[in-house]
This record gives sequence, C-alpha cells and structure tokens, in this order.
Amino acid sequence: MIKKNKKIRIGIDARFFGPFQKGLGRYVQKLVENLEYIYKTESDKEFIIFLRKSNFNEYNPKNPNFKKVLADYRWYSFKEQIFMPFKIRKEKIDLMHFCHFNVPLLLHKKFVVTIHDLVLKRFPTRRASTLGPLRYFIKQLFYKLVIYLAIKRAKKIIAVSNFAKKEILFYFKINENKVEVIYEGASDFFRCKGSCSNSSLKKFGINMPYILYVGNAYPHKNLERLIFAFKKLIQKYKLNLQLVFAGEIDYFYKKLQDKISNYKLPIIFTGFISDNDLYLLYKNALIYVFPSLCEGFGLPPLEAMSFGVPVVCSDKGALPEILGDSAVYFDPVNINDIAEKIRFVFKNNKLRKELRKKGFCRIKNYSWKEMARRTLEVYKDVI
Repeated sequence: MIKKNKKIRIGIDARFFGPFQKGLGRYVQKLVENLEYIYKTESDKEFIIFLRKSNFNEYNPKNPNFKKVLADYRWYSFKEQIFMPFKIRKEKIDLMHFCHFNVPLLLHKKFVVTIHDLVLKRFPTRRASTLGPLRYFIKQLFYKLVIYLAIKRAKKIIAVSNFAKKEILFYFKINENKVEVIYEGASDFFRCKGSCSNSSLKKFGINMPYILYVGNAYPHKNLERLIFAFKKLIQKYKLNLQLVFAGEIDYFYKKLQDKISNYKLPIIFTGFISDNDLYLLYKNALIYVFPSLCEGFGLPPLEAMSFGVPVVCSDKGALPEILGDSAVYFDPVNINDIAEKIRFVFKNNKLRKELRKKGFCRIKNYSWKEMARRTLEVYKDVI
C-alpha cells in the first residue's frame, strides 16, 4: 500500500535507450522524452529512468520529476537477473515499466511490460544465435521461462499492435483485458542537425537511385531473400539500382556479407551511422523495402513514409495493420514476388507519387505523444 501524500515512484527500464537504427531503443527514447513533455501539471509522481553506462549521457532530464540512475547490467544477462531487482528496491520503486520482456525473475514489485513481438516463439531457430547447441538449448529454455513469467506476473501488458495482442493471447492463455494495445509513433522523426550535404552519401559509395533497408540482420528480417530478389532485378531486368543496408555490422550482417561476397552486386553495407547520415539515406532513397517475416509493429517503414519514401514490404505480421493501403505488399517467402513488386514500383512514377501522398496521411495516425499519454494512463490504472 502506498502511503498518503507520498510521491509515487515509477521506474522505467531505459537501458535500451537509443539509437535510431534500433526500434526498441527508439521506442524507449520517445517514451521517456514524451512522458517528460506531457507530465507537467501533476507532481504526485516521480520517474526513475534506469540507463546503462553506454547511454547514460544520452539522456539528460529536463523535468524535475525525472531522475536518471545508472544500472549498467547487460540485457539478458545473469547480472541483470541478480542485480537489477536490488537496484529497483534501492530506488524504492512503486511501479516498474519494462519496455521489453526481460523482467528479472527475482523482482517482487508491481510491473508493466511492453511486448513488441513474439519472434522467439515463432522462430526458435539456432540461426538467430551464435551459441553452440547445448548453450543455445539452455538459453532458449531460460528465455521461454522469462517471457512466460513476465506475461503471467505483469499487472498490465502493453502490446504495440492488435497483431501483437493476438499473438500474446494465442501463446499465453490470459485474460484479454490484461493486454492494452498502444501504437508507437512516427510523425516526429528526427531531422538533420548541422551540416547535411548529399556529398556525405559518397563516402559510403552510394549512388542514386537506390533502395533502402534500415535495421538489423536477424534471420526473421529475411534479408537473404531480399538479396536474391535484388540479384534478379540487376541480372535479369538490368535495373540501374543499388541496395543499401543501414545497420551496425554485427555477427548477422557479417554472415550475410560472407554469403554474397561472390555475387558482385551493387550492395552497400553502411554499418552504424550518425543521425545526419541516416537522415540523408531516408531523404534520398527511391524505395524503402522491408521483407520481414514477422513484425509486431513495423516502425522503419513508417519513418520512411515520414520522408515521403514509397514503401514496398512484406504482407506478414502487423505490417498490413499498421501501413494499410499506403504500401505495396509482397509475399516475403516468394523471391519472384519480392522482385516483381520492387520492379513494379521502380518503373511506376505515378504510383510512387501516390504512395508518398498516402504515406504522409498514414503517419498522422501514429503519435509518440499519444503513445506516452496512453502509457501514463496504464500506470495510473495499475497503481
């Protein structure tokens, strides 16, 4: 029971805070920033923002009701499981919000959890891991336990789409009233700061026209099939086109690079890039392509739309729900269909103009401020 006149302390696990190339980091960042913005009239709550050492200086509270705390525990680690509950207890948190499923098993506090997708349930494959068979098996068992207990123990679950909610209810037999659908935002995507010249693209070897993908290279992102489709566009249809991948070069991107090293295709891997460079990539792209096999929301295509970039994407997961008629869809397991849909949009200038117009209208449905406002309402309901 919370004492009368005592300030309620709400903790937010913001260890994923930033950068823009990672959807989860963007969600956490925009949640915290917009909660600060909208929470001006009340003073009965304090927000404790838990950050890692790597992003501690990226967030500087502007609202006196917000305080940042160092919690330098790597995600999905035993350190997180053991020390995070002590850190939360030390800060006298009344309600905790975990922005991902990695809730410590030893935590004995009220909490809300955001579930972005259930990719680990739908695609439990070793291709998504660098571990050996035994360690992978143990890790999978642990993940399943953590997800199961996070969903069962949470006072409220935030799902980022109706698709994500249906997935949760399918895999975990819980009361549907426990799950609140709150869409992410898109309309206030970052803008270029300082000097932004198209000549910056040349340092990556990028020439226009190009099609763009922003994000990671996990197996469910389906980038291998996209590359095979692109190969067809270049070799069969002789299109003058580049394919640009923007994302940190990790194990999965390196694996992809090794696979296509003999293809001699005009494919550019930028690696991790600055906000200004990412701005330029979006601004100058002819088409944004998103071939994912499963998405709980689909933030990158919306952000591409905010720049007026036509989107060609997978028809799986939440993407049709989120993007509506503002995108052209393909079957992500059909390489020919991927190639044909990209070619269709590439050749059709009138269609690209229509998609730009529809995209600008579509992103008006998604607001980070509204996401933060509705999340605050969830906190109030639980407390």
